[in-house]
Amino acid sequence: MADALSLFRIPKLSYRVWKVWLRNKDVFMKTYKTNFLPSLLEPILYLFAFGFGLGSFVQLINGEPYINFIAPAIVCVSMMYSSFYECTYASFVRMYFQKTFDAITATPIDIEEVIVGEILWGATRGLINSSIVLGVMVAFGLITSPLLLLIPFVAFLVGLLFAAIGMCFTAIVPNIDGFNYPAFLFITPMTLLSGTFFPIATLPEVLQIFAQVFLPLTNAVAVTRALALGTVEASILINLAWMLILTPIFCVLAVNLMKKRLIK
Repeated sequence: MADALSLFRIPKLSYRVWKVWLRNKDVFMKTYKTNFLPSLLEPILYLFAFGFGLGSFVQLINGEPYINFIAPAIVCVSMMYSSFYECTYASFVRMYFQKTFDAITATPIDIEEVIVGEILWGATRGLINSSIVLGVMVAFGLITSPLLLLIPFVAFLVGLLFAAIGMCFTAIVPNIDGFNYPAFLFITPMTLLSGTFFPIATLPEVLQIFAQVFLPLTNAVAVTRALALGTVEASILINLAWMLILTPIFCVLAVNLMKKRLIK
């Protein structure tokens, strides 16, 4: 019981968390051109494959052309992918191969601050990549609602959530190949079953409940789509509230799981 409670102990943090974030930002800026191109081209490929290709065979969905329906979801998928993989593969490389965590903790920065800094950087990557994708959608005229200005705030929250979830996996996988399991069993189902490419209402009721409770991308897509299409209803407050509940839980869990792994 005590061990279980220790996984949810609130970490003690200081301004030094910002130093970890800055370190990752500085490294990113040295390779930003390489990172920018995939973020720009990926949504365009999705648009041509699903929006223009599959969309030519699909009628209106909820009164919207299919390509307009999937555009906000593509933005959400970018939020998830970039933050999750930043705090899984990239964090594992920094932890295990580059020994970056060891070098940082040799300074006054402690391991809790390192992990929170990593999660914040993962959320920032989600914000950066999804903002690029959002810009592509706006350029194509697929997202025109003035409420799109609120999407970056949602992106940071979604990025924070998936960065924390990714860090939880980083804390328990035995090696880098172990990330194949969450990628296949967690990320792929969310990409397909979270109301991204078809309305979640078309799923059996049991799957709808499962998606809304256990697949956080479902909530992210609902909020982002409402803002993008200008169809905000009170129901999206439930989706937003669920993400606000899950995010601190997974952040605290990630910090304590990583401490358990790294401190012998």
